[in-house]
Amino acid sequence: MWSAGPAPRPLGGISRGALNLRLALAPGMRVGLFGGSFDPAHEGHAHVAETALKRLGLDRVIWLVSPGNPLKPRAPAELERRMASARARAHGPRMVVSGAEAALGVRYTIDTVRALKARYPGVHFVWVMGADSLKDLHRWRGWTQLMGEIPMAIVARPGSAVRSRLAPAASRYAHARLPAGAARRLAASAPPAWTFLTAPWSYASSTALRDTDAAH
Repeated sequence: MWSAGPAPRPLGGISRGALNLRLALAPGMRVGLFGGSFDPAHEGHAHVAETALKRLGLDRVIWLVSPGNPLKPRAPAELERRMASARARAHGPRMVVSGAEAALGVRYTIDTVRALKARYPGVHFVWVMGADSLKDLHRWRGWTQLMGEIPMAIVARPGSAVRSRLAPAASRYAHARLPAGAARRLAASAPPAWTFLTAPWSYASSTALRDTDAAH
């Protein structure tokens, strides 16, 4: 899902295909794409998703449980286990947990976004992530192309609020940042466009939860 380097488009483009991802998306909808390993999902993830849902005025947030993360040294738990973990945290009918990346056979975020845009024309997608991911965004494969494909909502996380706003991506795209008060305009904004949202923080982390589980 993440790796530095360019991301060329597949020859012939990305076909919409016949694969049913069961996302029930319709043109005009405003949809957040919240990607991650969710190994396991925790309150911090729910905080990011719920903040984006409310502040951006989204119709739904799709938790995209990734097959794996190339920037992390350890392999994640098996996909179904992590999806069950995400479902336990994704509350309400506007939160949807999906294994679309595995179904599509894509590994990188840029390819995920391009595939979903091709399959659901007319849907206004926004990429949602915690501020701890923004500081590493310049390491993602095709990150400048990703910024040109989809608006992004960054939600503050403990210990990352200041560092993330000094990240290479934040500096390079400072001109494209929308004020938090204009967050509801983000989904309909032409990329590159992004906003930084603050809300009461959750200190939960997947690493801490894994360590707790290992101790029992």
